[in-house]
Amino acid sequence: MSKELEPIRPVEAKEMYLRERGTDASDATIEAHDYRLGHFIRWCEVEEIENLNDLSGRALHQYKLWRQDDGDLNQVSVKTQMDTLRVFIRFCESIDAVETDLHTSILSPTLSDGENQRDVMLDPEEAEALLDYLGRFQYASRAHTLMALLWHTGIRTGAAHALDVEDYDPEEQRLKVRHRSGTPLKNKEEGERLVALSDEVCRILDDWLSHERPDVVDEYGRQPLLSTSHGRAHKTTVRETVYRWTRPCQYVSECPHGRQQDSCEAVKGNRKTASKCPSSVSPHAIRRGSITHHLSEDVPEKVVSDRMNVGQEVLDMHYDQRSEEVKVEQRRDYLEGV
Repeated sequence: MSKELEPIRPVEAKEMYLRERGTDASDATIEAHDYRLGHFIRWCEVEEIENLNDLSGRALHQYKLWRQDDGDLNQVSVKTQMDTLRVFIRFCESIDAVETDLHTSILSPTLSDGENQRDVMLDPEEAEALLDYLGRFQYASRAHTLMALLWHTGIRTGAAHALDVEDYDPEEQRLKVRHRSGTPLKNKEEGERLVALSDEVCRILDDWLSHERPDVVDEYGRQPLLSTSHGRAHKTTVRETVYRWTRPCQYVSECPHGRQQDSCEAVKGNRKTASKCPSSVSPHAIRRGSITHHLSEDVPEKVVSDRMNVGQEVLDMHYDQRSEEVKVEQRRDYLEGV
């Protein structure tokens, strides 16, 4: 026998869900779910679904097909979207908005081992060329400081966003990554750690702080390390900066894709179009490249795991992009003479 459902608009259910998740999830998780479910709300508007009571398994399958075509999504992205929707629909069941067990009708693609690994990364040669260019023509700018930090430390976007001036210790040459109100870390208190810095990165930070950094405070009365004239650089600003500066035309003379800058959509548009360059990468791709580079330089996995705040199993599956040939030769070096 079907239970008695209570009418509710899709957007209202979404808001209730996000408030509920906000009690135990990080801001980054909430933002991601808000974004993914925004497409579901948009589909409901297109289909004129004003009451979630009307949802059926067939309707949810139609949404899956619609979302895949609408976003031109690959299998990994479809799985991510459907997994989030399934959690949302399960919540809707708990508030009598949809039929019991409706979430079981949402099927996610089964990924192969290869598909489940995001392998896009910034190569060491590209990172070196980019940082060399910034060091010559944009020295100690916010972009130079940000890119140097991301590459040399492998920290996440959220960690870079959360850093304050006081978190940098020039004497000890290290950063203190902290979980605080308004600037949470992905792993909360477990993500807190000290990160050692090289002489080069410290020189860039020292000059950024002495000559280039806008002297501002944020809404919490704190001095952000990466600031703009308006306050703390938003995570969106961090992402847009990375996409912009990882376009090859920014730091080499030619476009590897044969495009003309005056007609390229990744150049002539606004700052949000830089990601349309086939070679531009996200901050996460810099993190993956940094981790792989550390491992390729024979830094022990445990050291990389602690420095980058990532479990060794996750590191092996999602970050380590060394070839099997590189790995076996590195093992050979350790085994010589045994």
